[in-house]
Amino acid sequence: MRRCDVVVIGGGPAGLSAAAAARAAGAGEVLVLERDERLGGILNQCVHGGFGLATLGEELTGPEYAARLEDAARAAGAALRTDATVLGVRPAGEGPARGLGARAGRRPGAGGLEVTLVSPARGVERVAAGAVVLAMGCRERPAGAIGIPGFRPAGVLTAGCAQRLVNCEGFLPGREVVVLGSGDIGLIMARRLTLEGAHVACVAELMPYSSGLKRNVVQCLEDFGIPLLLSHTVTRVLGRRRVEAVEISRVDASARPVAGTGRIVACDTLLLSVGLLPENELSRAAGVELSPLTRGAVVDDSLMTSVPGVFACGNVLHVHDLADHASLEAARAGAAAAVWARGGATRARGGEVPVEPGRGVRYAVPQRVDPERMPDELVVRLRVDGVYERRSVVARADGREVARRRRDILVPGEMEQVTLRRDALLARGGIGRVTIGLEA
Repeated sequence: MRRCDVVVIGGGPAGLSAAAAARAAGAGEVLVLERDERLGGILNQCVHGGFGLATLGEELTGPEYAARLEDAARAAGAALRTDATVLGVRPAGEGPARGLGARAGRRPGAGGLEVTLVSPARGVERVAAGAVVLAMGCRERPAGAIGIPGFRPAGVLTAGCAQRLVNCEGFLPGREVVVLGSGDIGLIMARRLTLEGAHVACVAELMPYSSGLKRNVVQCLEDFGIPLLLSHTVTRVLGRRRVEAVEISRVDASARPVAGTGRIVACDTLLLSVGLLPENELSRAAGVELSPLTRGAVVDDSLMTSVPGVFACGNVLHVHDLADHASLEAARAGAAAAVWARGGATRARGGEVPVEPGRGVRYAVPQRVDPERMPDELVVRLRVDGVYERRSVVARADGREVARRRRDILVPGEMEQVTLRRDALLARGGIGRVTIGLEA
C-alpha cells in the first residue's frame, strides 16, 4: 500500500492550494487525487477574468489561474493524479467508516487513515495517509430540486452546464434565453451568451436582492442592458420537445407567486442559477459531521472536521464567492494537515468553544475554536441573512466584545469576515461560546 503524509481529494483551486501549503509546512509525500482528466476544476471553463487578485496580485482568467496553481503544487513537490475517483475514507485497518462523527482527542488508529480510489490505469487502490484534506468542491442545484411546473423539454439546463458547452465545447445552447436565479455563474453566462450573439430577455430572481456579487450585476447585466427582475420567478415552462416560452410571475414576501402577475416570455433556453451545494457524499460516508446551515463539514479553527485527521476547505466546506478566498482557506487546511500528519497538534477537544451566528448572520465558519491552540489571528468567514446598511460585524465572547468590523453595506451574495485575536479571547478567561452578529 502506498503511504503518504497528506492525501488531498480534489484538484481544483482549493485542492491544489492545500497541496502546495502542505508541502511548504513540512509534509513528506503529498498526493492530489482528481477524478476529472484535467486539474483545475471549474476554473477550466471560466474564461472570464477576476482570478488571482487576492493571492497573486494580478488578474487572470480561470484557466490561467488553474495553471499557476498547478505549477505551484508541482514546484512544491506534490504528486498530482487525474482520472482518479476516490471511493471512501476510513481509519486504516478498520471497517467502513460508520459512526466516526463523534469527536475525539486521539488519532483514528495507529495506522492513520486509508483512502480507497479507482482509476482506469490502475483499478482499485488503497493509499495510507497521515491526514486527508477534503476539497471536492460543489455542484449546482438541478431543475428537479425546484419543481417548476410543465413538461421536461430540451433547453432547460444549469448555468454551469451552459458555461461548459460555450467555453469548452464551442456550442451555443440557444438564441433566446431566460436566466432563473442571479447567482454569479448565471450573471456571467448572461453576459457570455450576449457576447456570443444570443439574446438574454431577463434574469429573474426569487429574492428581493441579487444572490451574486454586485460587480457581476453591474458588469454582466447593467452594462449590457439585461433586466434583473427581483422578487420574480419562473412559474411555468411551455413547450414539449423544446422550450418555447416561460411564464414569469412576481412573488410576495413569502416567496409565493402572486396570482394574476404572470407574463409569458418567449425563449428557447432556460438557464438555472439557483444555488450551489457542497459535494459532501464522501464526507458523509466517512462520518464527518455536517452543518445544516452550510451543508459542509463542521470544522475547528484548524479546519479539521469531526473525524480526527480529516480536514475540509473550499466549496466543499462552504460556497465561496471568489476562488482566491477558497485558495487562501485551503492553504490553512493544507498546512494544518501537514502538522497533524507529522505528529503535531494532538488536540484536547475539551478546550473548544462553539462559534455561533447571532443577529443578522446566517452562518459562520469555523464553528469551533480553541483559544489555547488557535492561531494568533483567525479569520472567520460568514454570510448575512438579508440586506443591511451601516452595520458592524461584532464578535462577542459570552456577551463581551472581542472584535468588530464596520461595513456600509452587507448582502447575502457577498461573503463577509471578521478576525478573532487569540490574546483577546484568552484575556476573557474560560469562555463558553463566541457569537458573531450584526450591530448598529
